[in-house]
Amino acid sequence: MTTGLVPGGQTPDPRPTDGLPQQRHEPVGQAALHVDNRSRSSVITARAAASFEPVGRSVATARSFVRDTLQGWGFADIVDDAVVLTSELVTNAVVHAGTSAEVLCLRSDDGVRIEVGDHYPEREIPLQGQAVNMGNLDREGGRGLQLCAALAGRWGVEYTPTQKQVWFQLDLPERTVGTRTAGPSLPADLLPLADGRVRVAVVQIDRACAISSWNEDAEELFGYAAEQVIGKPLTDLAAWPHTPGTSTGIAEALQLSRWEGSYGIRAANGRVTSVYASHLRVRDTGGEPSTVCLLVRDHERAVLQTPLRVPASDTNTSSDGQNTDPFEVFIGSPAPDDLDGLLQRTVERARDMLDGDSAFLLLATDDETELEVRASTGLPSARQRFARVPVEAGPGRYGSARMPAVHDDLAAVPGAVPLLNGTGMRSVVTVPLKVEGRLTGSLGVAAEGPGRYSNEEALRLQFAADRIALAVESARLGELERLRRGSLSFLVEASDLLAGTLDRDQTLALMAQMTVPTLATWCAVYTIADQASDPYLSYVLHEDEELIDGIKSLLSKIQPPDPVPTPGARVWSAPGEAAHQAALRSSMRSLGLSGGPTHQLASGIGPTLATASAVGGETVVLPLVARNRVIGMLTLGKPADEHFRQEILELAEDLSRRAALALDNARLYSERTAISQSLQRSLLPPELPEIDGVEVEVIYRAAGEGNEVGGDFYDVFPISDGAYGFAIGDVCGTGPNAAAVTGLARHALRLLAREGLSGPAVLERLNSAILDEGARSRFLTLLYGELWPQADGSARLKVVCAGHPLPLRLRQDGTVEPAAEPQPLLGVMEDLELYEQSVTLDPGDVLLCVTDGVTERREGTRMLGDDGLADVLTTCTGLTAGAVAARIMRAVERFASDAPSDDMAILAMRVPGLQTD
Repeated sequence: MTTGLVPGGQTPDPRPTDGLPQQRHEPVGQAALHVDNRSRSSVITARAAASFEPVGRSVATARSFVRDTLQGWGFADIVDDAVVLTSELVTNAVVHAGTSAEVLCLRSDDGVRIEVGDHYPEREIPLQGQAVNMGNLDREGGRGLQLCAALAGRWGVEYTPTQKQVWFQLDLPERTVGTRTAGPSLPADLLPLADGRVRVAVVQIDRACAISSWNEDAEELFGYAAEQVIGKPLTDLAAWPHTPGTSTGIAEALQLSRWEGSYGIRAANGRVTSVYASHLRVRDTGGEPSTVCLLVRDHERAVLQTPLRVPASDTNTSSDGQNTDPFEVFIGSPAPDDLDGLLQRTVERARDMLDGDSAFLLLATDDETELEVRASTGLPSARQRFARVPVEAGPGRYGSARMPAVHDDLAAVPGAVPLLNGTGMRSVVTVPLKVEGRLTGSLGVAAEGPGRYSNEEALRLQFAADRIALAVESARLGELERLRRGSLSFLVEASDLLAGTLDRDQTLALMAQMTVPTLATWCAVYTIADQASDPYLSYVLHEDEELIDGIKSLLSKIQPPDPVPTPGARVWSAPGEAAHQAALRSSMRSLGLSGGPTHQLASGIGPTLATASAVGGETVVLPLVARNRVIGMLTLGKPADEHFRQEILELAEDLSRRAALALDNARLYSERTAISQSLQRSLLPPELPEIDGVEVEVIYRAAGEGNEVGGDFYDVFPISDGAYGFAIGDVCGTGPNAAAVTGLARHALRLLAREGLSGPAVLERLNSAILDEGARSRFLTLLYGELWPQADGSARLKVVCAGHPLPLRLRQDGTVEPAAEPQPLLGVMEDLELYEQSVTLDPGDVLLCVTDGVTERREGTRMLGDDGLADVLTTCTGLTAGAVAARIMRAVERFASDAPSDDMAILAMRVPGLQTD
């Protein structure tokens, strides 16, 4: 497609006549009332032309061309009619006639004339006297002239020996007093589509941005009942699409007197519903302000949307009759902080001023080494914003940025202006934008024909660029300042979130959720376990959840990016290329070009094409480097034909450094937790032995998060045939240091007891081993005993209680009594004189042994104590050992509401008695 635009004056007819008079056939009958054979007598103020190849996709391209052109001229009132008519006429040319189509848009003071030409002049409309049949409404073709007759103010058909031209004139509607905007009457089949009943959600927001009113349509649209949302901030539901610091947030928009635009609402089902909103700030009779929000589904925006009107001011003459520079008129039009609007108006005015076919404006980076595309008109969509070109001279570099330059024919110097490669532009003039001698940008105007510009045009454009450079630089600095403020806020919040977790999987999810959609459209995180491992695709996120699986499948089939530790973002083209190839193969299979059945493959075409579009833009990779090692890669992507701006990449680089450290901390925490838990589990005794004639149950709780072993310990083990040892102890303190003494005590008890030593001898030698630890030693309370089940169903015990809470004996009649006497604890004195006491458990008796974490359980000034434990134990008559231990633990937990601050161990042994037949 080639385009052109010429401002001002009477425009000559561009069609060749070969010296022959033009033929003109007029429709007859009722349709003839709409035909105007008069020549174009009104003054043409602008012209836009485009050529389209004879392929089906040209119809959509032509619609976009006409829509963009008319909206750029400020004729939003007639855009829809013009697009409908152009679509029909271009379809006739490229589909039915099978020739290329030329579309010409002419702007005048009273409306727009659009001409569509093809190269099939033999297809004429009926002559006078013949029956008029302009097509059947049920047929695909033949409706173009009927629509012209229905929608256009004037229309007609012109012929030459080589071309047929169908044209129509659309007049701007006259607005009567009291009418803000109006559209033409349309047939029902041309009206906008709506899903059944159009629902308009009415939401009122109070001074604090909280929802105070929520109507029934809002309930139907978003799934929340009024009582669920009233009182909540609207920001909790709104998904606001903006880059940090570069646009108004939802909270700010609610404070404006009037606002209109699009955003998303998170519905009750978790999906984001796109809405079009109109906000109006009002106050009640008491002066209390609030905001009334009208919301409809985004595709039904015509219900609320106010048609945009660009102030028409193309004259170069001021009110006092003095000629003014065209840029002076336009500088005051955009808001002072509206950089994008300022740049777009600049390129449009530059194109009009030099009678060009396209124009572009690039802004320089701070170091003046690169230029970034920020605005263009008349160029293909592939010339996307934020694409970058180097400034220095050389192949593929923009060598004409620092000085005014005129290129008569780019075909002779290919690559002189990289932005215009492959666009069909032949001649170009470029001038720098400078502020105080520093390069801040470059402005260019191009034309399709060679030799269009001279030094005179360069001087005119340079004069205009000098007039606008300071305003552009001021707006750019303002945008950068807002972006930096937003970036700082974003990084502070990101750091807080990443610091709030040490879970690896949660850290990966946070990394992706912070980048999508704030920094990128989709994100993938690769992790590297160690230096010898390949990168592994760990997490994928897209702003549209339905595309996540497709992107994950695509990335899993291609080689991951190389783990290069070089800082900064680097472009990764593999995903876009793979997606393009996959979409091409799917399309070919759907058309049967690769053989085999196609009906089984057609269902996958949609997702494949959607995936290709989602990852078809720029993709960058940032290394995740922590402690001088690459531990992964953060991949960010844009949809088709989109680029990242440098400020966003710099923000992503800062985020990647923080995320890498958080991810490595989570990895180290996970590894050390696993090691700690493995070591702690080694300190616990193996499974309890089964003792004939005695029930044994243990409940153990270590204090502290992540601790499996603390200062309390227990053990039950066989000593010899028919004899078993048991112990329950408490090392001073909690945590790993206490656990080390726990391991020493438990293993020493087993070893010494199996040597045949008595209970007092075992504890005396354990006391010596603890004292040998020196500064690392800790005192220890210990209850140690040996048990022999008897043939009569009883059990004989020998017990030594070294500073430990006394064991309690529960008899069958419910009485509770201590089963031993207190003796000195271990780890304090070298010479201990301990003795053992004998106890016999009759059938039905229970021996309960606990640590002080049970008896010292506190709630304020209250403590459970020995008496409280004995009271609970009296209620356990007839219970099994397991039931006794469970009831004691339940009583301890209920005694206080706070979590236990000390380790606890409960050992219950019960003699059930003899079983008789």
